[in-house]
Amino acid sequence: MAAVDSVLVVGGGVAGAATAILLADAGVSVDLVEIKPDVTALGSGITLQGNALRVLRQLGVLDECLALGYPAEQLVLRAPDPAGTVVARLDEHRSGGPDLPASMGMYRPDLARVLMGRAERAGVKTRFSTTVHELEQDPAGVGVRFTDGSTARYGLVVGADGLRSWTRRLLDVPLETRSVGMGIWRVFAPRPAEVVSSEAVYGGRCYIAGYTPTSGSSLYAFLVEDAQDRTTITDEDKVAVVRDLVGSYGGPWREILDSITDPAAINYTWFEEHLLDAPWHRGRVVLVGDAVHTCPPTLAQGAAQALEDAAVLAELLIDANAWDDELLGGFTARRLPRAREVVEASVQLARWQLAHERGDVPALMGRVAQLTSTPA
Repeated sequence: MAAVDSVLVVGGGVAGAATAILLADAGVSVDLVEIKPDVTALGSGITLQGNALRVLRQLGVLDECLALGYPAEQLVLRAPDPAGTVVARLDEHRSGGPDLPASMGMYRPDLARVLMGRAERAGVKTRFSTTVHELEQDPAGVGVRFTDGSTARYGLVVGADGLRSWTRRLLDVPLETRSVGMGIWRVFAPRPAEVVSSEAVYGGRCYIAGYTPTSGSSLYAFLVEDAQDRTTITDEDKVAVVRDLVGSYGGPWREILDSITDPAAINYTWFEEHLLDAPWHRGRVVLVGDAVHTCPPTLAQGAAQALEDAAVLAELLIDANAWDDELLGGFTARRLPRAREVVEASVQLARWQLAHERGDVPALMGRVAQLTSTPA
């Protein structure tokens, strides 16, 4: 019997959907609210490292994700010259274990649909265009008033509502989200036949320019520049800026360039970072995923850390026989040191690039690989 019999999950992203699935599978009554009107996800593609695939297998969606995505075992490095000369082919570390791919690229909306579909099959009751308006706690539970005016009561509320978490604000938990100093263009495009793994160019017009296959026919490309205010850029200029940056690189970029015509396939965000110190809960409300930790995608660990949060929280709730405030303290104690190391390492890689410094990248990546190889 789980520590609580009813849970509200706020947010239908990776962390929220995964938490809802695992708890519902264990017999907990789970409601999920999502402020967006339907299943969606910002961005074009996502890289899922082996430790993320390990949790997707636990969720029972790995085979479906592998069928839609594109597993890979190598990272190809190219020079920023007109030919896009290959300078190295590096085997990626299998952090999920020898029986899982090293990594997988996937179209973000596909991942969202897979997870929310699995949540529905698990019995999770989902409402879109709705979120939490007020929370009122007492020792026995949490009273919730939703933005549609309805009310309900739960044994636990899980705030998985992202970087700008409204749940975090309702709890009056201060957390400063800082710009790292980089901005990233992401583009969804057809996959050239020769691109069979993630590839990257360090240097040239951008700090890093790369792409990752997301299926047999698609990839997402990314170009990292100094953070700029791109909020007023027109669709026409958006395409022109990206084409200009891409045009400075060789190799498969030449074929990718020809397909960059649709502004709807392009998005721009800044690299940001934050990490909430302990505790990650207030009473019977706990925060997970980007609501407590976010980092630049230099190690491609954002989704993996969110999935690990879900797995650990669900494990602790399911294994406990009764509610105890120390239960959520134990969740933070297990997750915070690991999340801290990932966030700090991801930010350090970005800082070295910004400063044009040759840091000890192999040592840093080796530490993270060793850390994430052990299940959370």
